[in-house]
Amino acid sequence: MEIIRCGVIGCGVIAPSHLSGLKNLPGVVVSAVCDMVEAKATAIARQYGVQVVETDYRKLLADPDINAISVCTDHSSHVSIVVEALRAGKHVICEKPLGISTRELDLMSETAAQFSHLVCAGVFQHRFEPVNRFVRALIGRGAFGVMTNIVLNSCLLRTDEYYLADPWRGTWSGEGGSLLINQEIHYLDLLDWFGGGIDSLCACCDNFCHRSVIETEDAAAVIMRFRNGVLGNVSATSGGPEDWRHTIILSGSRGYLEMRNDLIVYCRFSDAEIQREAEGWLHCDGVKSTPDGGKEYYGQGHPAQIKDFIDSIREHRRPYVTFADARRAVDVVIACYDSNRSGGWVKVGR
Repeated sequence: MEIIRCGVIGCGVIAPSHLSGLKNLPGVVVSAVCDMVEAKATAIARQYGVQVVETDYRKLLADPDINAISVCTDHSSHVSIVVEALRAGKHVICEKPLGISTRELDLMSETAAQFSHLVCAGVFQHRFEPVNRFVRALIGRGAFGVMTNIVLNSCLLRTDEYYLADPWRGTWSGEGGSLLINQEIHYLDLLDWFGGGIDSLCACCDNFCHRSVIETEDAAAVIMRFRNGVLGNVSATSGGPEDWRHTIILSGSRGYLEMRNDLIVYCRFSDAEIQREAEGWLHCDGVKSTPDGGKEYYGQGHPAQIKDFIDSIREHRRPYVTFADARRAVDVVIACYDSNRSGGWVKVGR
């Protein structure tokens, strides 16, 4: 088996999900970790048995023995690290969001196209969860009949302390927003994926509960139309009492389904066979435990996505979630912010 040597850049809260995923794969070696804060890198290196610790990510990119890079840093640094990694000949998997502006996304996309022989993956781990793949397959089979509506309702808690812990959080320059680009982007990606692509939207954002702490939004409401004509709407806040609660509802002429925190909690289909199938997934996501290094609300998908990234390197194929796929969700978020500023409908992407 070809040995693939990886480097992980960024040793914050998401890095353990990447490290545990990589360390559990046969024929994969984590050669080095990097963080600007040496103590963070040293601690995580000890925890996962990594020998090399660096504070300059360019040293990982200059190492000819490292084949692949996981980018787990703050939002605003993604574009420079990804572009430099590709130019250094490394395969790359980057945490969301790929970038925080259209200019950054364009640069990343152009560079990925220039180095098309390299694997370029963007992290949206919820696409790998069995229940979400089942729901998307139902849509593809026409189980809902004429699709009419897709709804997302979200309530989660982000405290002042959460934002104050890192100076980039809750800033336009460092985070590129907050609620939509950090937490809700996962579920906006699922809506876009389920619905076949969001065409246009109208959004309103505000800051109700963190006005003295952040300059970005902690609440948003969005109405949208998908390319196929389906209507959608989103209501979300990070100022609620609930730690993490998301509900997605899909409606059509022959089907209705509610998902809560990545579990199907109710379904009603006109077709009896489809109804039995869907009932088999009630309150069951197929996996009972949180993956090593993760948090419950990260879902179960990180190990599967990291395995797909490594497999795509070995098999010389595109990853399941390409940069182009991962860009879509950021385009949706940027459209929300543009709409909020303009007060009108905005087309998503180019």
